[in-house]
Amino acid sequence: MANWENFTVREIVGRIGDGKVVLPVIQRRLVWETDKMEALFDSLFQQNAFGSIICIEEETGLRPLFAHRLFTRDGNNTNSIDIPVVDETLLFVIDGQQRLQSFYIGLCGKFDGKTMYYDLFSDCKKLEHNFKFAASADLLPKTNPERAERVAEGSSNIESAFWFPAPVLFTMLKQTADPRAVADKIIDILTEKGRFDDDDLKELKKEYIRDNVYDFKNRIFVDKSIGVSKVESHMLGEFDADRQRIAEMFQRLNMNGTRLSTYDLVASTLKSFDYRMESFLDNIIVRNSGIGVDQDVMIKMLLVLHDKPNKGMADMTEDDAAFATGNIERIQATLDSLQAFLKASKHEEWFASVVTRSAIPLYILAYHIFHQSEKPDEIRNLFSTFDTNDRDFHNMSLWLKLSLLNEVFKRGCGWIPEKTGLNKLHEIMKQNRRGTFPLGELLELYKVKLHHFFDHKHITPECLDHLDQEYIFYMIYGGKRSSIRTEDKDHIHPRTLLEKAKVGQLKISSIGNLQLIDYATNRGEKNSRELRDWINLFVSNKKEYISRHLIPEDESLWTSDRFNGFLRARLRLIADKIKSEL
Repeated sequence: MANWENFTVREIVGRIGDGKVVLPVIQRRLVWETDKMEALFDSLFQQNAFGSIICIEEETGLRPLFAHRLFTRDGNNTNSIDIPVVDETLLFVIDGQQRLQSFYIGLCGKFDGKTMYYDLFSDCKKLEHNFKFAASADLLPKTNPERAERVAEGSSNIESAFWFPAPVLFTMLKQTADPRAVADKIIDILTEKGRFDDDDLKELKKEYIRDNVYDFKNRIFVDKSIGVSKVESHMLGEFDADRQRIAEMFQRLNMNGTRLSTYDLVASTLKSFDYRMESFLDNIIVRNSGIGVDQDVMIKMLLVLHDKPNKGMADMTEDDAAFATGNIERIQATLDSLQAFLKASKHEEWFASVVTRSAIPLYILAYHIFHQSEKPDEIRNLFSTFDTNDRDFHNMSLWLKLSLLNEVFKRGCGWIPEKTGLNKLHEIMKQNRRGTFPLGELLELYKVKLHHFFDHKHITPECLDHLDQEYIFYMIYGGKRSSIRTEDKDHIHPRTLLEKAKVGQLKISSIGNLQLIDYATNRGEKNSRELRDWINLFVSNKKEYISRHLIPEDESLWTSDRFNGFLRARLRLIADKIKSEL
């Protein structure tokens, strides 16, 4: 059970300084460098989202699940302490350490002897915010190169920079609720130093200082921009079980962001059981990184292949190491065969394109392949010469496509994918070892367990907006990585025109009105232009464009006043495309 609470940066930094927000011993050390810290402050000041913070709440009078340490003010390591009982409620950060540590250092300390500075001549009205770490302001650039270019173009007046230490500004604003008074004090100091003597831009510079101080006050002291999810720590009531639960949650959460290396947590234990585990893990990751198999995925896959999908990472034993080292050739042959299958089914680039994709389908496919034979050569050659009409290949491919379309491996589908989902899928696979891939049983499981599931017989225009949008794009554009990573999601009929026509938002953002085009085109010549005009005036190869993006050929549908007809027609084209791929 989790409770959400929103904090300002000032509030959360204050709690860190008071030792009320701490780091459990399972947390890694600070790994961010100054460039990431600077980028975080830039995101904060541009009011961009930067993710939630997840903590376990240890209440007064209870034994904490973990020893803990305080946040560092200078980048140096702090030592953990183990207390028998919590004497006041503490928040143990299990996801978000790097972000909170960056805020604390940037506003209250230093990193590697460097202070964070804020350029008070930043043009905050244009969402320009410049933060830099340096040992001294004298070591920072005297001018801003981007502003200098704008000055040359006549679109800006100030090219110089005024670097002010962020911790000093933070302290000054803590001491008074009046940002104008703080800005005036800074201006007085500059005036006394003669910084504005014979300066034609002095009034504009004073205005920029006031604007930036106000902006600093709002972003740090006013906006509740940090969302904290407080997870109950002693939910199960058994100390070891609760500790294991939180440790596993910590690992799952750290699959994103600055990744937590499983090597640090698990590989050393496995290697202590069998020294061959080191070369096994190193070699297998190098050979299979192209399909998203890293240390975390590989170790979890070993547990699934070993029929232990419920086993936690912290429970790895000598038996698990023996299973891995005793089947080195068979496991590698399985992964070779898995790569061949993914390539033949046009999914190799899907798993290669984003490292945080769910690995559950890889576990299930690998399990089926692994148990087809005990001979590595036979496993490796399963897909070396085959017909795409082969029943086993067809079943595996159709299962994978329908699973991805229906978001079976994402939260919110009706089960917890990495728990209930994986266990149920594994149970069926275990019952069908050495047989044909059990497509029918797996699809029946989905129909019973999930909130909704559309199989290959029921893919219609009406269901498309209930399916995974990213995977639909992947299918529309032929399974190419570039279509997912480097292009911009675009409303085919521009949003601005449809809103003027009183079209509802659900229709405007339907998959039937979305395509992928390059960023420059979307933001440039196509922006807010009628589809018919844009195609006829700017598209050099109309036939290729229509074919690639599945645009209805009826040009009478290419104007916003015929949008409803366009939407129906394109949804049919997309549904037909998907069914042809299934």
